[in-house]
Amino acid sequence: MRILGIIPARGGSKGIPGKNIKKLGGKPLLGYTVDSVADSKLLTKSILSSDSEEIIRTGKQLGVEAPFIRPADFSRDDTPSIEVVKHTLAFFAASNEYFDAVCLLQPTTPFRSKGLIDDAIRKFESGSYDSLVSVREVPHEFNPHWTFEETNGRLQIATGEKKIISRRQELPKTFHRDGAVYLTKTEVILKQNSLYGDTIGYVENSGSDYVNLDTEADWEKAEKILKAKS
Repeated sequence: MRILGIIPARGGSKGIPGKNIKKLGGKPLLGYTVDSVADSKLLTKSILSSDSEEIIRTGKQLGVEAPFIRPADFSRDDTPSIEVVKHTLAFFAASNEYFDAVCLLQPTTPFRSKGLIDDAIRKFESGSYDSLVSVREVPHEFNPHWTFEETNGRLQIATGEKKIISRRQELPKTFHRDGAVYLTKTEVILKQNSLYGDTIGYVENSGSDYVNLDTEADWEKAEKILKAKS
């Protein structure tokens, strides 16, 4: 299976200015994802998609290919990730280069367990999945069966059930996406306009510390994680 790795790194971040190339533990944030890509043996090709010449320059210094500058139309605050992926696939299709699947690797989730990308690819290739995502288990106190939605000033169980599960031991195991890996078949992306499709596999990224960088508080958390490790 030919799999294209895409590292999306837009310029103009508002929550953390310049975050994709901001130094985290002495290394540009982008570098953590580039290192994970370099560790993979199963990605056919990996590229950086950015609208920023500075990010592209940094990416190339880190050793990742950046074959184009992403157009402004695909680089707005509200641009969905799937549009970035479709633009990249179209770029390569114009040169008659095609891929069976895409692996989206967001720099904002920098801490991946070693071998996570290839573990995800192996499971993806061996199963009948439209997509596969990396996940972490939801702590029982935040399990959706124990959370509520507000409707007209009243609360109802978020899962829609009428009766709450009373014992922790009876709660089903639930997960949340951690943003480290998204794998999707190309035909699902192009025909269904979806990064998920109908059948979603998963791989747990529980072997590493978790942070998803969106705010300055998130950045401080990442710095504390690295400090604790050192």
